[in-house]
Amino acid sequence: MKVYFMRHGETDWNAQVRLQGCADVPLNENGRRLAKVTGEALKEIPFDVAYSSPLSRAVETAELVLGDRKVPIITDERIKEISFGDWEGRRCKKEFNEIPQDMLDHFFREPDKYVAPPNGETFEQILSRTRAFYDELVQKSEYENSNILVSSHGAAVRAILQCVYRDGNYWQNGVPKNCAITIVEIKGGEIISVEPDRIFYDPDETPTASSFNKLFNRE
Repeated sequence: MKVYFMRHGETDWNAQVRLQGCADVPLNENGRRLAKVTGEALKEIPFDVAYSSPLSRAVETAELVLGDRKVPIITDERIKEISFGDWEGRRCKKEFNEIPQDMLDHFFREPDKYVAPPNGETFEQILSRTRAFYDELVQKSEYENSNILVSSHGAAVRAILQCVYRDGNYWQNGVPKNCAITIVEIKGGEIISVEPDRIFYDPDETPTASSFNKLFNRE
C-alpha cells in the first residue's frame, strides 16, 4: 500500500492568513492551478481510490489531481480540518489583533498548551478521529497493493502523520504547503518508507503558500 497524504490547494482565506478550520471555503484560481500542476506530476500514478475531507476545497483538489481518471473519491468526516469554532475567519496577522497572541503561539509551537476557541476542537480530538481513519485504512486487506490519495488539510494531515512518525512532534517542519504530499509506503502494517512534504511547483511563484509557516517560525 502506498498512500499519498495531500493538503488541499490554496484558498482566498489561506492567502489572507485567516483561520479556516471547518468553514467551507473554496479553492481560488491559484489553488486550482497548484492542484493541476500536482496532478500533472502524478499522472503516471495508477491511483485505485481517493479519500477526501468533505470540505469542498479538499474534494476539488482531489478531483483536479485525478483529472480524467475514473477513480472513486470517498468523503470521510474524520479527515476534516480542525475546527476553530467561533474564531473561524479571523485574521492571524498581529496587526489585525483578532486572535490572542498566546493562542497562535500555542497552536503553532506548543500544541500541548493549546486551548481551543469557543465551540472549537482540541488537538486531542483531531488526533483521535484521524487516528481512527488511519487505522481503518491500513487494515483494509483489499488495499494491500493499492495507490491511495488522501486529500485533507494542514492540521489534519499533520494529525494523521502522527500515526506514521509517532515522535510527538506534531508540526514536523511546519504547516504543509498547499498541495504538498507526503508519500507513505506500508506493508503488513509496517511503515517501509516516508517521503515528506513534496511539492511539484516552484514555491517562489506562490508567496502565500508559506504564510502560516511565517507564523510558525516567527521570533
